[in-house]
Amino acid sequence: MPSDLDSAAITVRNVSKNYRLYSRPTQRLAEALFSRKKSYREFRALSDISFDVQPGETLGIVGRNGSGKSTLLQIICGTLQPTSGSTTVRGRIAALLELGAGFNTEFTGRENVYLNATILGMSQKEIDERFPAIEAFAGLGDFIDQPVKSYSSGMFVRLAFATAIHSDPDVLIVDEALAVGDEAFQRKCFARIEHIQASGATVLFVSHAPSSVLQLCSRAILLDDGEMLMDGEPKTVIGQYQRLMNASGELATSVREEILNVSEPSQADNEPAPKAEVEHAPNLDFFDPHLVPQSTVEYDTEGAQIHDMQILNADGQRVNQLAMGQNYTLSYLVSFTEPAENVGFGMLIKSVGGLEIAGATTSRSKHRLLPSVVSGDKRRVRFPFACNLVPGTYFFNGGVTREIDGEMIFMHRILDGAVFKVALSEDVYATGLVDILTGEPQIDNL
Repeated sequence: MPSDLDSAAITVRNVSKNYRLYSRPTQRLAEALFSRKKSYREFRALSDISFDVQPGETLGIVGRNGSGKSTLLQIICGTLQPTSGSTTVRGRIAALLELGAGFNTEFTGRENVYLNATILGMSQKEIDERFPAIEAFAGLGDFIDQPVKSYSSGMFVRLAFATAIHSDPDVLIVDEALAVGDEAFQRKCFARIEHIQASGATVLFVSHAPSSVLQLCSRAILLDDGEMLMDGEPKTVIGQYQRLMNASGELATSVREEILNVSEPSQADNEPAPKAEVEHAPNLDFFDPHLVPQSTVEYDTEGAQIHDMQILNADGQRVNQLAMGQNYTLSYLVSFTEPAENVGFGMLIKSVGGLEIAGATTSRSKHRLLPSVVSGDKRRVRFPFACNLVPGTYFFNGGVTREIDGEMIFMHRILDGAVFKVALSEDVYATGLVDILTGEPQIDNL
């Protein structure tokens, strides 16, 4: 996304990174000493990458293993030089690439905090002032004064993360750091990153967890084989990333080309098309033909095809305007084009922003799986559900899987295959996304 270079917090321009790969170490030495004809092959880790990140923006970077994500972050941080192109970062940077890199295992936790914080650009006074907060966040107790070589991996990570995020960076770079630690620590990390975002800092966030990217990021880019395939709204980018992840080897090339040609939906496209005025009784469900999803993504078929995804009310009528507290059924048809064993079906409800709210699958246990199907079989799948969602717009995903060598593999999957709205009601007390109340709140005089 082009922008004013003087205002961007991070500027990446035409960055490429090539590596020389030798079959034997002696070939490198012989080439250096005797100027022999080159005996290496060239590997391109990054190819002509360009983008800007504005102050206060959180950019997610996703891609398959080996796509170039970590290489790109190292170049932005300055720990790796590009073969061509340039990067500019404005302000203090804190990078969580390899947590604990730069720690001395012979030093105590306290000594390593001072060492690492100094490397991050903090003054002695700043470290003294922030040390109590760093110590409290890490939660190591008396171990803070023990050599870090005696730490468990979790303790090591806690200390490294606590030190980096308390440097008050202008730019925070996180590379899979939140994949470590227990759930309570991960939540603390998320909360701290959200605090850093609120302060106006710029964040680069690399993760294989789509939900984390959707939760934290305002924009995302998709890398694959060193090439930037897409730059846009997180929900759209994550959808295409998941599609690429599930493409078989022979289909991956064609999927990449299709992604390169995908036009990024506007923000408005994540909402359904505007609906015409429809007469209906208040607080009752109904079907609006103008309410259609604009962001549907289909995986490549692997022996099955999902059709005719729809929502039915208790009377069996098709609806997409739902009433709170009523029961409905998500229904879709699956056509099989090849035989399969241990077939499972699933559904997932997502918010406009792509947050996974609730779902169900028949793949959780063996006795719920369909033992076998043959080519030409068709199955109608129905998931009954209670509409306990607060008023808003939501999307349905659908999927069908089969078991191969003990692993469940997608035969077909549709993201945002159906859209529905939950009608606004004056009787709603709930906030968030789901209504968990079983009655009206009570306020008693004492």
